[in-house]
Amino acid sequence: MRKIRKIGACLVCVCLILSTLTGCSQSSERMMFGTGGTAGTYYSYGGIIAQYMTTYADVKTVAVSTGGSKVNIQSIQDGDFQLGFTQSDVMTYGWNGTRAFEEDGATHDFRVLAALYAETVQVITMDDSITSIEDLKGKSVSIGQAGSGVYFNAMDVLSAAGLDIDDINPQYQSFEDSKEALKDGKIDAAFIVSGAPTTAITELATTNGVNLINIDGDLQEKILEECPYYDPYVIPAGTYPGQDEDIQTITVQATLVVSANADEDTVYNLTASIFDHIEDITLENAKGSELSLETATSITTVPYHAGAAKYFAEHGITVNTEEN
Repeated sequence: MRKIRKIGACLVCVCLILSTLTGCSQSSERMMFGTGGTAGTYYSYGGIIAQYMTTYADVKTVAVSTGGSKVNIQSIQDGDFQLGFTQSDVMTYGWNGTRAFEEDGATHDFRVLAALYAETVQVITMDDSITSIEDLKGKSVSIGQAGSGVYFNAMDVLSAAGLDIDDINPQYQSFEDSKEALKDGKIDAAFIVSGAPTTAITELATTNGVNLINIDGDLQEKILEECPYYDPYVIPAGTYPGQDEDIQTITVQATLVVSANADEDTVYNLTASIFDHIEDITLENAKGSELSLETATSITTVPYHAGAAKYFAEHGITVNTEEN
């Protein structure tokens, strides 16, 4: 038995030596990737992105469940994560030290790798008398958790419509809780910020029917003028059961950020691992269909990492890498 143990120990030593000499380890670097809750798009999509980074960028990328945008940025600042998903507006708050980051202060420890897909501001109701944002006055409205990205999206929309928090009965609920509260008649409307179609809305539209409220015209123009991290967006008719018309709204971008200290060549390879494999990623997750160089390079409020900029430059697109 002792002889067998000695042989086993020797084999382990030989394997370690060979791994060191030949570079046969699975990757030469390791990165922690903050995503979101396990029931959300960030987590499922992040797991797939991490696989492609591990396979094609020679970086062992570990996707972990987190509290989302703000936590991911702060974890990069603390050095616990090297990659993270964030809403483009929350990212802007972090860079400028405003809103969700007003107490904690600004952080410039991260850079943009790429914007990946649209996170759409969707206002839903089952009350046929609510046909505009202004109609939310005096109503019970779910606006996301206090201090969350959804909360500030709701505040932007309400403010542009001439309303503030005192004009509604605010409820601070998750998407799932909002869905159930609408079904039970406990709230009148809810703000949902996620890629469309969103599961919670699809389920509600299928079982109970739901109306989506337009954010359009002068209201949309005012929001876009005051908040540069939004873009106009159309939810096409048929996205949800019973939705017969296009819905005009606004969107932020689901954005992948990386530590400012990350090596330029490494970030170049990480970027290539995504955008050189769009078709394959799309086969694994529908959000892959929104990957494009145009979307990836659309961020203007926070600088890009030099490694990502190098990749995009090779494809004819220049992005900002300088702190203003």
